[in-house]
Amino acid sequence: MISESPKQAPRRSDALLARFLHMHPKEIELSLGRMQRLLSDLGHPERRLPATVQVAGTNGKGSTTAFLRAFLEARGLTVHAYTSPHLLRFHERIRLGEKGGGALVTETLLTESLEEVDRINAGRPITFFEITTAAALLLFSRFPANILLLEVGLGGRYDATNVIPSAKASVITSVSLDHREFLGEDVGSIAGEKAGILKTGTPGFIATQQPDALAAIERAAARVGASLHVAGRDWLSRETDGSLLFEDNRGRLRLPLPSLIGSHQIENAGCAIAVARACADWAIEARHIEAGLLRAKWPARMQSLQTGRIAEIAPMDAEIWLDGGHNPDGGRAIALTLDHLQQGSPRPLMLIAGMMRTKDSDGFFEAFGRHAPEVLAVPVNAVASRHPSDVVQSARRAGFAAEAAGSIADALRLIARRKPQGRPRILITGSLHLAGEALALDGFAVS
Repeated sequence: MISESPKQAPRRSDALLARFLHMHPKEIELSLGRMQRLLSDLGHPERRLPATVQVAGTNGKGSTTAFLRAFLEARGLTVHAYTSPHLLRFHERIRLGEKGGGALVTETLLTESLEEVDRINAGRPITFFEITTAAALLLFSRFPANILLLEVGLGGRYDATNVIPSAKASVITSVSLDHREFLGEDVGSIAGEKAGILKTGTPGFIATQQPDALAAIERAAARVGASLHVAGRDWLSRETDGSLLFEDNRGRLRLPLPSLIGSHQIENAGCAIAVARACADWAIEARHIEAGLLRAKWPARMQSLQTGRIAEIAPMDAEIWLDGGHNPDGGRAIALTLDHLQQGSPRPLMLIAGMMRTKDSDGFFEAFGRHAPEVLAVPVNAVASRHPSDVVQSARRAGFAAEAAGSIADALRLIARRKPQGRPRILITGSLHLAGEALALDGFAVS
């Protein structure tokens, strides 16, 4: 049932999803009222979910969820997962668990659930994320699984996922400045909104935070009576001697480095390990964590693109990476990973970048200052995308040579025509929307 091929399936869902974009005058309006009303009319599927781990944060939500799912599936448990946004098609947001590992929702099941929530909603105003989250919860309530990993869309307190009455665990990954127009102007305010997922009697697992963010999370936990397990205090994860070393009150584990590269992935993996070890009834052993670290996949996070269409267009000896990082903290995480790559094999660095108007493009490029990359700015095919000329100006303010190109493919051809000295290291970055365009160009399929 869940193995249906998305390539062969009809795409009736596309028309429904396109219409859902226009059912509310605002793309985002943080509130729980519309969601609670629709779920009530649907018979409260949010009350019939598997044991749920809810994941909020600015950066690292998807990677932490991917690691945790890999540990659980290595243990033989069935895992539903809800993530956003998608890269190539909406189906990526809903994964239904089954023995041997789950799969993306089929076109048939997705369309049926979208049609059902649309019929029950009866044309009343509702945002795209709300109505599609309701469809996902309906599916998760109808298909058995041991665990649901539920990723927050935006914020936490008033996010459409925060309708669940209870949770097995709450996770808050790294919090930084992003979506300030909705969540607040400082990191403490933003963290307070994300801490809205904490629940009475439910343990919260908190990744390394800035002091103001951690203080806000601790205040929220005290208000609702949630116990906190905090990185750096209750567990440690670090890279040492080519291994991931994890320590908590249960002891020390020396583990293989994760399949997802970068020092920030050590942090994300550590948070997932802390959750897995604390939930004793899951019976997660070191061997399950080892297997999960090596198997975990999360596209567009320092993903190597060496075998597809993009590699064919680029210079023959180019090293090509893709990362959907789009805010200053994301830029800093990528820059640290580039430090490691450049130390091992120095190459001229070129960024193919596209960004959204709502993102801090100046702060993003400043993170790459020590690498002095050349920037080729490209358009992003999305509402509220930043014009390439604006991206060029942001890159130049950071001190980089920059110019515009018509597309990712045009930028790659331009690099190839220039025949740069040394084998170039090319990074496509700045937006998850752009990452999706890159994967489509490359012929990559998310599964």
